[in-house]
Amino acid sequence: MYRIAIVGGGTGGTVLANRLADELAPELAAGDVEVRLITADPEHVYKPTFLYVPFGKKTVDDAARPIDELVDRRVALDVAEVTAVDTDGHALTFADGSRLGYDHLVLATGASLDPDAVPGLAEGGHHFYGPDGAETLRDELADFTEGHLVLSVAGVPHMCPAAPVEFTLMVDDWLRERGRREDVDLTYTYPINRAHGLESIAEWATDLFDARNVDVETFFNVESVDPDAGIVESMEGSELDYDLLVAIPPHAGSDLVIDAGLGDDGWVDVDRHTLEAEHAEDVSAIGDVADVPTSKAGSVAHYEAGVVADRLATRARGETPTAVYDGKTVCFLEAGMDEATFIEFSYGEEPYVREPSRPLHWAKLGYNESYWLTARGLL
Repeated sequence: MYRIAIVGGGTGGTVLANRLADELAPELAAGDVEVRLITADPEHVYKPTFLYVPFGKKTVDDAARPIDELVDRRVALDVAEVTAVDTDGHALTFADGSRLGYDHLVLATGASLDPDAVPGLAEGGHHFYGPDGAETLRDELADFTEGHLVLSVAGVPHMCPAAPVEFTLMVDDWLRERGRREDVDLTYTYPINRAHGLESIAEWATDLFDARNVDVETFFNVESVDPDAGIVESMEGSELDYDLLVAIPPHAGSDLVIDAGLGDDGWVDVDRHTLEAEHAEDVSAIGDVADVPTSKAGSVAHYEAGVVADRLATRARGETPTAVYDGKTVCFLEAGMDEATFIEFSYGEEPYVREPSRPLHWAKLGYNESYWLTARGLL
């Protein structure tokens, strides 16, 4: 039996498991292949939903569904914590001490927030990258009528790279709708010399920020936050006073990756086209944990899952895989509360940013509602 183990039940892992169930249906029925999905969380979370929670457009409950409702019944599902990966022995160790062998391992463990990496950030800042943070920020915004709101990207790389720009444009619109914008100063900070890592998005966002009276501070690498004084300080020596700080916290990879020797910084070193690990045989990685030169976005995990599903199905049949990932990334970007744009690009390409429109905003909302079909591998 050819045993495929997938660790991580986010977008990448779930889509991959369901795609394999379809592509290897005869082999699964014959007992020649096993596809096993292992996740520590019994719920599958669609994180882009959290962007809408601070504005009262979504709730945290909208972001989650039981993972056993999304995974094909032909996939063996284990809700358990993997504590170690033995790439030489082709085995996983669980929190209870038990071990599981594999013939091919796919890591899809995602990224985690690490606000403690910046002194004072956890105490002095808010974020919308998780359920608790999004709800707390919603409550803060509801009572925020005047002062200085700072959106600061405190760590890169991070999930949903367009989300900081989206939040800034959305909060500007949201404040205007409530007659508060004239009493609120908005500042957006980014660590490099432009407003976003992709030049075309940076130019588009900067033009909109200028038109909406949003101050932009570039080369602003957050070093510390003083919650009592309401000050965020940069490594470059500048500082900003704030009344409400919304920060994108530093992100961390996986200790599993470091301990297994698959990547020194917690991200798996992979071939960017095959998504196979560079430091171990029979290991692949997809989604945020894979170190590839493109965005840590849900669409990336989705397209990577399709490529790896094709490669593993081919290998399980004793054939040579040929499918490759070209860096395809697609993303809707909110330009306010009722308009959005859309981008698509691959490795080495700059995306073209379309004129924002209401139809694109509704297309984004429509995709968010239909995401659960994507997780099931149906889109």
